[in-house]
Amino acid sequence: MFSWVKQEQGGRNKEGEMYQTVTEGLQTLYTKKLLPLEETYLFHDFHSPALEAADFQSKPMVLLVGQYSTGKTTFIRYLLEQDFPGMRIGPEPTTDGFIAVMYGENEGVVPGNALVVDPKKPFRKLNAFGNSFLNRFICSQMPNQVLQSISIIDTPGILSGEKQRISRGYDFAEVLRWFGERVDRIILLFDAHKLDISDEFSEAIKAFKGQDDKIRVVLNKADQVDTQQLMRVYGALMWSLGKVINTPEVVRVYLGSFWAKPLQNTENRRLFEAESQDLFRDIQSLPRNAALRKLNDLIKRARLAKVHAYIISYLKKEMPSLFGREKKKEELIMRLPEIYTILQREHHISPGDFPNVAKMQDMLQHYDFSKFPSLKMKLIESVDKMLATKIAVLMAMIREEESKQPPAMVSGGAFEGSQDGPFGQGYGEGISAGADAEDWIVSREKHRYDEIFYMLMPVNGKITGVNAKKEMMNSRLPNTVLGKIWKLADCDHDGMLDDEEFALAQHLIKIKLEGYELPTELPDHLVPPSHRKNPTADALYNHSED
Repeated sequence: MFSWVKQEQGGRNKEGEMYQTVTEGLQTLYTKKLLPLEETYLFHDFHSPALEAADFQSKPMVLLVGQYSTGKTTFIRYLLEQDFPGMRIGPEPTTDGFIAVMYGENEGVVPGNALVVDPKKPFRKLNAFGNSFLNRFICSQMPNQVLQSISIIDTPGILSGEKQRISRGYDFAEVLRWFGERVDRIILLFDAHKLDISDEFSEAIKAFKGQDDKIRVVLNKADQVDTQQLMRVYGALMWSLGKVINTPEVVRVYLGSFWAKPLQNTENRRLFEAESQDLFRDIQSLPRNAALRKLNDLIKRARLAKVHAYIISYLKKEMPSLFGREKKKEELIMRLPEIYTILQREHHISPGDFPNVAKMQDMLQHYDFSKFPSLKMKLIESVDKMLATKIAVLMAMIREEESKQPPAMVSGGAFEGSQDGPFGQGYGEGISAGADAEDWIVSREKHRYDEIFYMLMPVNGKITGVNAKKEMMNSRLPNTVLGKIWKLADCDHDGMLDDEEFALAQHLIKIKLEGYELPTELPDHLVPPSHRKNPTADALYNHSED
């Protein structure tokens, strides 16, 4: 079934196409199946420039967007744990352009005009935004372990006011939209003292429409407020975002203080640590999911290209052959919402696949509809076939590649700091408490558990499941959880509990009530001494008892 993509033999399909990797397969499918449709119906003029080889082969990219002085550049510095060329940090608007922070053997800066002619970089199509943009765009290259896995895009601090928006000299929202379509993760940064969303910031967020799955929100500098204020700040932020991001789901917001300086307010330290680890895990997963993200973006692009072809060909079909072209053109532009509904019914297209009506109407003003191409079903069928069969084969290839290679993860920099050792998240807490102690941690509370145990009338040193159940039910934990605790505590699987097993069960209940998760298997350090295979364990336990 998958003979055309066999990796070991360089599998071929009927058309002689050969795919060694998923990236190569995506690039070939785009070039041979989707690109002809895009070029025929002027897709690149209306929506997005053509994709190039570098777009498929580039590392995952993270785009940072936020108002000035919210800590975007500091966030990058925090992840890399070193300064990067072109970096400027300050309370005033310091980053006045776009900086692509990428891996390079030699440290240095590549200016924008040189960057857009480099075929190895995925920025060639930014040439369309002109010199005003390119003069404010640089690539900062440096040898850093984090950058071997991902690239990071720093953006200018977003300001409020009409004057600042006009003085940029290029379409800021369109540049963000271009990046939004190509990056793997979009991080919106907010300051705990700067929650207002200005008009330009609102436009910037709206430019990411259709990329909702890539957006994450970071509430930075959260250590500068106390718990009560943080609760109010978080609520205000969610309210502000709800007015701009029009989705029924709540956006994931990470709280923390992302710089390597002491926390000003330590009462939420555990929360900040948990949130930062969640964010790090999300970023670390990007290389592993990069091929899947590119596949997903190609499918979205193909669906939009198909819809665009239907719109263009419909407008061509409705144009008169000789007279009244201008009048008919104006009428068709006015009727565009109605045309969307007609095409939706005729071709069974989801309303969410259609481009923005107002933007489409504005762009159509500059084209001669009579020169538009008619509908070529062969091109549409080629894309349909790609979506129906060949995309599924690439999905299988992704799973195959994942099974053969170790999962790619971002490493180095801040990602190494707290994974292992005593400062790792959850170290010495919950189920791992007592892992490095000489005594059995349960023995510290065993005298209390023994009082309960002997009140349950043990027979031959053990209590039955019925008696144990009555006591364990007092915790009010669900039966599913208590059942798991029973399996973990009944070390000899005899359906009864001795005094050590009962103490262990009580210890596990305490762990669960404190909000920690239970393991699937009992860790070695929690196994009761009398049930261990190591004879020195009893000696250690007896010594601690003495």
